[in-house]
Amino acid sequence: MSQHPDFVPQGVIPAVLLPFHDDLSIDEPSFRSHLRDVEAVEGLSALTINAHSTEVASCTADEQSRVLEMAGEEVGDRLPLIHGIWADGSLEAARIAKRAQAGGSSALLVFPPALFTLGQSAEMAIAHFKAIAAASDLPLIIFQYPLASGQGYPAATLTRLLDEIPTIRAVKDWTPSVPQHEAQVRALQSRSRPVNVLSTNSSWLLSSLVLGCSGLLSGSGSVIADLQARLFRAVAANDLAQARRLNDQIYPVASVFYADPFVDMHNRMKEALVLLGRLPRAVVRPPLVKIRDPEIARIREALVAAGLLDASGKRLEAA
Repeated sequence: MSQHPDFVPQGVIPAVLLPFHDDLSIDEPSFRSHLRDVEAVEGLSALTINAHSTEVASCTADEQSRVLEMAGEEVGDRLPLIHGIWADGSLEAARIAKRAQAGGSSALLVFPPALFTLGQSAEMAIAHFKAIAAASDLPLIIFQYPLASGQGYPAATLTRLLDEIPTIRAVKDWTPSVPQHEAQVRALQSRSRPVNVLSTNSSWLLSSLVLGCSGLLSGSGSVIADLQARLFRAVAANDLAQARRLNDQIYPVASVFYADPFVDMHNRMKEALVLLGRLPRAVVRPPLVKIRDPEIARIREALVAAGLLDASGKRLEAA
């Protein structure tokens, strides 16, 4: 059972990475160290596991359960754990939800089924979420993909989901259109039962946060959680000067993490943690492949520009 039964998804929520050995098995000691490293940052409200950042698409059900078990042992008594629900079928999604709740998760991040790229209806989305809600009473977070992907939920579908499934408490908003993003922040957070919008637009985080998001959920928090937490506090305090200064530190790192091809973002984050001395190696599971030396050099340059490394490669604390 959850150790944080009153948790409502909001605030600064890093999505952690999953280290592997060279033989592609999970590097459990490094994962435990990474969890402790991220959790030690001041101002976090939760951690996310079994999501894009932990390469969930390449993990078995047993591995996902093991990831949850390790996270619970290392940080679960201090921070709530948000567990990703990555499944194309609603029955499997419900099974994952049930296991996640039994394993101590405090909320569930629901990814859209891949088959929605071929077309979806509101009834399909509602059926999917109802299957999950029937299996678990944990707070649900909708992962709102870009509408152009086919996996994003149109405004009318979102409204019906929120009306019909009361355990939906937040939306992780990956909407790339600023007007649509702002409209969702305004509409969802002003409902009679507010639904928090968590920004995942990490490549333009300052712009997103000033629209009034109740939090952020970001894979780059695996590397720069401290900068993100301080930026969130500065925006909440209406301290624009401090927010812009922090954004200037974040910008070079975000620019290299979220370059094309976009799918390599967490691959690059692993390389950054190696450069920072926080992971021993940057191994990813196929179909991802290790990035090449010129790109690693660009990541190093970005860490120097952000004040996280000095010119010699020595790790610095964020100023």
